[in-house]
Parts: sequence; structure tokens; C-alpha cells
Amino acid sequence: MNEGVIVCEHLSRTYREGGKDLQVLRDTNLVVQASESVAITGTSGSGKTTLLNLLGGIDKPTSGHVFILGQDVSDLTGNDLDLLRNRTLGFVYQFHHLLGEFSALENTAMPLLIGKRPFAEAMERAAVILGKVGLSERLEHKPAQLSGGERQRVAIARALINEPACVLMDEPTGNLDGETAAGIQRLMQTLKTELTTSFIVVTHDMAFAAQMDTGYQLINGELGKTTSSETTSGG
Repeated sequence: MNEGVIVCEHLSRTYREGGKDLQVLRDTNLVVQASESVAITGTSGSGKTTLLNLLGGIDKPTSGHVFILGQDVSDLTGNDLDLLRNRTLGFVYQFHHLLGEFSALENTAMPLLIGKRPFAEAMERAAVILGKVGLSERLEHKPAQLSGGERQRVAIARALINEPACVLMDEPTGNLDGETAAGIQRLMQTLKTELTTSFIVVTHDMAFAAQMDTGYQLINGELGKTTSSETTSGG
């Protein structure tokens, strides 16, 4: 097995639909190193989100393996899988999925509280990470009181609260204007350096993808590396 934060080997995923097999991913191999940012692009329905769900242990492959920090995810079930994901991965989606009744501070601390960390420690760490994403003045604001960019930064802070080895992001700038998306991109680069966190980003935003360290494109279920010009042009 290749060493890396996340490694997938010969990964395939087939769904049964209407009595027929639909192969979404075929023989996919990927190695993501510490502090590496990876963009995955492709047309709608090409399998990007399926791949992200497999890498995050949300879905199970039809064949092949996913390793997170050397641990074969297929060997884990139930609480063991939940614990691995809670401690080593962060997730950011196109929609922030913040809990409306809780403040930015409480939303950010939620993974620690779910992990049964002491309340005071969770709140202290949440305040620190919100400071890193530029929201020190918005700790007590609820999602409805925040802008779209601020809500997404809270979602990123929540994903980073456990200092995960890797953050998986599904269209994180899809609902943001260009200026706000650029700010999220700069924030990721800073956090990647400061925290040595890896980022795997599924995106349609080619300008955003071009800023990642490495680019891949999914075509007909097959993953291939892109050149800088391909990523920039969307080819």
C-alpha cells in the first residue's frame, strides 16, 4: 500500500438501477499526502460525490479499498468507523448544514461535543478555530445572522475543530459569489500550511480547482490527472 493520508486502491462502485448494473467508478487509484490540496472535477453524474463518499467512509465500494492513515476502512463498522471519521476527517458541503438554533461557537464545537469532550474545552477550541477563519467577532451569532460566506467559514471551522488529517469538501463555493469564493480559497491555503491538513475538493469551479496542488478529472467513472491548462480551461 502507498503511504498517504488517504489512499484508495482499485476502487469501483456499481449501483443496481432498474434491474441493470450502473458502474459509477471503475478501478480508481488515488494517494493524498499530508498538507496536499486535491481538486476533483468532472461533469454532473461523473461520480465525483460518489468518490468523495467512498473516501469518507460514508459509502462502501463494490470492490477495492480505502485507507485512512493506513487503516482499511472496509475493516471497520459501526462505532469504530464513526470514531475514525470523527477523529481524522472533516466534511464541508455546498450547503453549510449549520444548526439554526445554535450559535457559530456551538455549531463549530459540535464534533467535539459529539466526541464527548468537556464542554469548556470544546468551546475554547471552537473560539480559537473561529478566530483562524476570521470570525472572532461573530461567535454568538446564529446562522440566520451571518452572511453566506460567514456561514461557510463556520462550516470550515467545524470541519477543522478536531484538527483532522483531511477535509473532504463537496462544492464548497457552489453557493458563493466570486469574491467570497476567493476568500475561502485563500483561507484553505493558509490553514493547509498552518495545520498541515489535506483537502480533497470536488468542484465545478475551474478557477478554484486550478489553485489546488493537484488536479484530477473523472470521465466515465475513470480518474485521471489533469495538467494546469486543463484545470484552468475546464478541459
